[in-house]
Amino acid sequence: MNLGFQGKNALVIASSQGLGKAIAQKLAAQGVNVMISSRDQEKLKAVKKELELSSKGKIEFYSCNIKSPNEIKLLIETTVDAFGSIDFLVNNAGGPPAGTFEEMTDDDWQHAFELNLLSYIRIMREILPHMKNNGGKIVNIASSSVKEPIPGLILSNTFRTGIVGLTKTLASEFAPYNILINTVAPGRIATERVAFLDADAADRQGMTKEEIEEKMKKTIPLGRYGEPNEFANYVSFLLSDANSYMTGQTLLIDGGMLKSI
Repeated sequence: MNLGFQGKNALVIASSQGLGKAIAQKLAAQGVNVMISSRDQEKLKAVKKELELSSKGKIEFYSCNIKSPNEIKLLIETTVDAFGSIDFLVNNAGGPPAGTFEEMTDDDWQHAFELNLLSYIRIMREILPHMKNNGGKIVNIASSSVKEPIPGLILSNTFRTGIVGLTKTLASEFAPYNILINTVAPGRIATERVAFLDADAADRQGMTKEEIEEKMKKTIPLGRYGEPNEFANYVSFLLSDANSYMTGQTLLIDGGMLKSI
């Protein structure tokens, strides 16, 4: 099957590690020109070199704090200057701090809002003029918490769920321009973020990190954490020509962990 990736241009946010990096690597290996971005310029330089080893497309990077509207504008402008257009956008962001409602301050709430929801809004606002003429595809990365709140992650539970409402609304508004937009929600994927959450849960529950991991694996029918590359496969499908009629949907990638319908 021809996935239609050759010569297409993508911007992948928060792509110096974890899920974002895996998605960028998957797209680049299939011929997509990819702009990777995060706040850490040195890490981006290293990731660029790594991705170029298996890339069939062009890799560029740009350091950007996605809490800054001005930096977002420069990121979009730099991507268009580098590639000429933007066909795909993968919205992604690091998770907010763990904790309960009573532990969170106004600053915590504001930071999480700007990082995990407002950044997606601002990036899509800047991208839209570049996609309206030729169409495009957007994937918003959220969390399994959009289907079932995760204890101790009040900030993520709140703002990740907002991504689903945003996606569903914009899918209708963007459809006349042939822009497809979907949400992908990871469960327990073996990333730095999940390792951090396991360590945090271990501290809170007086257990070892390894005990938490085994406890969590028992809740997953497939009996293991997912791999970033596996998650990237589903994002790749949504961006490809194989997806021509799916928009406004939320795809849960969790090894069968959640029991909600």
